[in-house]
Amino acid sequence: MTEITTNAPARIDSPSKRIFKEFIEDRIAVVGLLLFVIVALIAIAAPWIAPQNPYDLAQLDIMDGALPPGEVSFATGQTYWLGTDQQGRDMVSAIMYGLRISLLVATVSLGLAITIGTIIGVVAAYFGGKLDSFIMRIVDLQLSFPAILIALILLALLGRGVDKVILALVIVQWAYYARTVRSSAIVERRKDYIDAARCLALSNRRIMFRHLLPNCVPPLIVVATVQIAQAIALEATLSFLGVGVPITEPSLGLLIANGYDYLLSGSYWISIFPGLALVVTIVAINLVGDRLRDVLNPRLQK
Repeated sequence: MTEITTNAPARIDSPSKRIFKEFIEDRIAVVGLLLFVIVALIAIAAPWIAPQNPYDLAQLDIMDGALPPGEVSFATGQTYWLGTDQQGRDMVSAIMYGLRISLLVATVSLGLAITIGTIIGVVAAYFGGKLDSFIMRIVDLQLSFPAILIALILLALLGRGVDKVILALVIVQWAYYARTVRSSAIVERRKDYIDAARCLALSNRRIMFRHLLPNCVPPLIVVATVQIAQAIALEATLSFLGVGVPITEPSLGLLIANGYDYLLSGSYWISIFPGLALVVTIVAINLVGDRLRDVLNPRLQK
């Protein structure tokens, strides 16, 4: 009597589950993701967990100015674990509030730039012809100039302010997403499912945004992850140069600039600790972005 065995069909994971499993195989990327989550939570909860509001004059004491790390306040007895700046601001609290502004500017500008760039890229790829050529020449022209140069010119015209910085970063970044989406959409446009949608007399808008765009998301995620780190660095650079956010709404770049003049006098902590917070944030995002690039790009998978 022969025994008949049947092989159960292999279980196929969903794309999201596959991406998650491949992502957590890289421990360095997981550490980067955890660091970014911690930084984001600290920034969100800063008004509730910060020892003081560093920009409330009623909470500052000039006698606590430029205290080194670990010193105790003369007036309140509070321990300043990372020291204070020249105005008596607690550096721990200042960094928490600075992270809020830096992440706010980066995420809002990222969302607006992705929306604008994605729409323009899909439209250019779908219709092609002269419209595509015209849009791509504008993209090429913008990308030929350094982002910092364009942002400096825009802020010189617009003035200082969080909203002005966001607008400048949106104008600087949208071209990256337009080119990325357009490149993916051109490949997808030639596939059979687009021809089938046209045969069904679906509207151009539905074909572009219900059928074409979802297949262009993976490379868009990778570019967005890299660009948010660049947006944080660019905003910090602009604030350091004095053309970014105003002093009443400080970011990490402005905190670094405030302590730069005191480095040679020995008050290193005023500038060094915000700089370390900025580096940790950017490195954490880049670690996540590099791993997502490997997971979402089949050519880079082993």
